[in-house]
Amino acid sequence: MDNVILNNGVKMPMEGFGVFQVPDPDVCEKAVLDAISTGYRLIDTAASYNNEEAVGRAIAKSGVLRNELFITTKLWVADSSYDKAKRAFETSLKKLGLEYIDLYLIHQPMGDYIGAYRAMEELYKEGLIRAIGVCNCYPHVLADICETVEVIPAVNQVELHPFFQQPQAIKLMKEYGVVPEAWGPFAEGKHGIFTNPILTGIGEKYGKSAAQTALRWNVQRGVVVIPKSTHRNRMEQNIDIWDFSLTDEDMAAIAALDIGHSEIVNHFDPDFVRALHGRFK
Repeated sequence: MDNVILNNGVKMPMEGFGVFQVPDPDVCEKAVLDAISTGYRLIDTAASYNNEEAVGRAIAKSGVLRNELFITTKLWVADSSYDKAKRAFETSLKKLGLEYIDLYLIHQPMGDYIGAYRAMEELYKEGLIRAIGVCNCYPHVLADICETVEVIPAVNQVELHPFFQQPQAIKLMKEYGVVPEAWGPFAEGKHGIFTNPILTGIGEKYGKSAAQTALRWNVQRGVVVIPKSTHRNRMEQNIDIWDFSLTDEDMAAIAALDIGHSEIVNHFDPDFVRALHGRFK
C-alpha cells in the first residue's frame, strides 16, 4: 500500500478503514480486528459515531504495535469551542485507550470551530496529536481557515467519489498543502455504483470490481480513501487495489460521471445544519 507524507512530515496510509454507522460495540470491535488482520493500518472513527471504545478494544487486542497504526478521530459540533474541544479530546483519548491520536479532525466547520482548532493546535504542540485537520470544508471555508490558523490543516476529509468529484476543492487543497481524504468513497451505494457500466467495464480490464475501480480512481488523484464494510471478504477486496493502475483514458471516462453535487448531505439546507447542531446533544 502507498503512503502520503502530510505537510508536517507525518506518514499516513493512502487507504484506511472507516467505522461510520457501526454503533454496535461487538460488531465494531470485530470489524476493526478483521480490518487490522487484513492489513489496514489506518482506522477512522469519530466521537459522534459512538464506537470509540469498541475501536480502542480492537486496537488493544490486535497485537499490532501502536506505532504501526494510524488512528483518526473527530471533534463533534457540540464540542466546537476552545474549552469544550480540550475536554472532548481527553474523552476520546480515554475511550480509545490511547496515549496519543495520529490525526484529530474538526468534524464539521460549525460553531466556534476556530476556537476549537486553537485548542487542537495546542494539543498538537504538546505531542498528544501527531497531525490535525478538518472535515467537510468547502474551498472558501478551507482557504479562510488556512489563512487564519497557525498550523495549516494536514487533511480535509470530504465527500469524494465518482459522482461528486469536487475538482476545485482538490485544487485548493493542493494550493495549501492539505491532503484530501474521501468519506463515502462508494457514494453510500447511490447511483448503482457497484454495477455502474463504466466502472464495471474499466474494472473488467484489470480483473477488478467496480468498487475497486472507484477506489483506485480516487487514490490516483492523490485522495486517501476509507471504505467501510463489516464483511471480511469485502475488506479484502477493498484493500486489493495496489496491483494495478488506471490509464488516462480510464480516468477521463470516470471523470465524466461527475454530477457536480452531493446527494448524501446538503450543508446549504438550514434543517440539515440544525440537525448537525442538535443530533448528538
